Amino acid sequence: MKKTNTTPQQTLAPIVLKIGGNDIDDPRFLAALTDYVASLNRPVIIVHGGGKEIGTLQTRIGLQPQWVDGLRVTDADTLAVVEMVLCGSVNKRLVRQFLMAGLDAIGLSGSDRGLLRGAKLHNEHGDLGRVGEITQVRGEVLLDLLADGVIPVVAPLALGDDGEPYNVNADHAAAAIARAVGASRIVFLTNVSAVLIDEAPQESLSAARAESLIADGTIYGGMIPKVQTALHAVALGVPQAVITDLNGLSNGGGTVFYAGISVSAYQHVSRLNEAAR
Repeated sequence: MKKTNTTPQQTLAPIVLKIGGNDIDDPRFLAALTDYVASLNRPVIIVHGGGKEIGTLQTRIGLQPQWVDGLRVTDADTLAVVEMVLCGSVNKRLVRQFLMAGLDAIGLSGSDRGLLRGAKLHNEHGDLGRVGEITQVRGEVLLDLLADGVIPVVAPLALGDDGEPYNVNADHAAAAIARAVGASRIVFLTNVSAVLIDEAPQESLSAARAESLIADGTIYGGMIPKVQTALHAVALGVPQAVITDLNGLSNGGGTVFYAGISVSAYQHVSRLNEAAR
């Protein structure tokens, strides 16, 4: 079994890679993702969604998906489906993919070892049921696995104080994990290569600049929640958050969001990160 880390690499800050659910059932996507992960010479943590497959199974068994403010309303029946898909089929599919490529990996739910703790997310526009927000991350659980050369593959469910799981937004789970493990960057893998402004891809954006572009309508529509997710990660203290697609991931593309450093400092850090790949 191939180890992703050797002793010198254990001192390198990990990368958190959040994978959406739209392509996670595509063998070509999975093969390319695995090739990228195998090429890294630093630790990586995978956090994944699975919304498309959750919706498909809901419909198949006669449940009607419901949404409030873009969040899936999660009653008891829906929670059972969410847990089945995220912790079962999707999580284990990713683990098998890495193992078959010679990488060492383990699948985890946020409930395993109390990795993610959560509380009910209250929404002023309607009750979301068992939808939660992260209150605590046991980062040492993940760091121990990374030190042993194992890739943690995390399904975003959190353990509540009542002993039952909460369905958690995968982007926010990934950001909380990145903060807890001191990640050097978090990458949100989407269906867009980068943020476009006047059709030009943006290599980098400061948090202040991105917020300004949202406010004046330059960033609009479906790109807004993607950018806000990246800004959320930066606000938590993660040095860099990246929005890109699989091609950008492999080729060093995408838009990098950063907090308060200068562009020249950002470019210096980027060169160091690329040199470490």
